[in-house]
Amino acid sequence: MVLTPTMAAESTESEGKSGFDSSDEEEGELDLSPFTLSWLELGTGDGLDKLGISGLPGCKFKDTWRSLENDIKCLKSEGVDEVFSLCTKGELNKYRVPWLLNEMTGADIVVHHYPFPDGQTPNMPSLLKMVDEIQVSVRNGRKPLVHCFGGLGRSCLVAVCAMLVVDESLEPQKAIDKIRELRGPGAIQSVKQYNYVCDFRQIYEEYKRENETEARSISR
Repeated sequence: MVLTPTMAAESTESEGKSGFDSSDEEEGELDLSPFTLSWLELGTGDGLDKLGISGLPGCKFKDTWRSLENDIKCLKSEGVDEVFSLCTKGELNKYRVPWLLNEMTGADIVVHHYPFPDGQTPNMPSLLKMVDEIQVSVRNGRKPLVHCFGGLGRSCLVAVCAMLVVDESLEPQKAIDKIRELRGPGAIQSVKQYNYVCDFRQIYEEYKRENETEARSISR
C-alpha cells in the first residue's frame, strides 16, 4: 500500500493515540552516526537495478537511540526516493518511531507499507505486489529501499524473492548466499523464512495455477 501525505498523517494520529508516551522513560543520547544501509543488485545485468536494505530508521530501543531526522537525511543523501516498510504499527510504537511513515512522506519519499510480523513470511499477493513495485521503481531510475526492524529477516526475504523473480536462472541458495555476503550471516533469520525462500518458486507456481483456475471458473 502506497501512503499519500494525508493517509500518513491519519496513520500517525491513530498510532499516537495507541502508542505510549516516550517521555515516560528516560531518553538516551541521540546517535548521529551515518545510517547504515546496503545496496543489492537484483540481477538484470545493467548494474542500475539496486535495492537498498536496512534496519529501522530512527529506532530507539535498548542501547540503540538513533535520530529519525538524521537517518532520513542519510537516506536522502544516498538517493533513496522510495521506501518499503515491513514493520507493523505496533513495532513502530514499540521502537519509538510512530511518525516514521509520515516523516518519510514529508521528506518527499514515496512510502509503501506492507507490514507483517517479525520472523514471519508475507502472503503471496502482498509479496508479488512488492516485488512488482520494486521492479517498476528501478526501471524508472529510482532507488528503492526495503526495511524491517533489524534489516536481516523480513527485508532480506523480500530482497531474495525479488532476485528470484528478476533472474529465473538464479538458485535460491545462491541468492541467500549473496544476501548474506552483503548483510552478514544473520540474514534470512528464521527457519520459516529460509524454507519459504527455498520453496518460493514452487509456492509461486502453485499460486499462479490456483488463480488461473479460479479465473477460468469465473469466466464460465
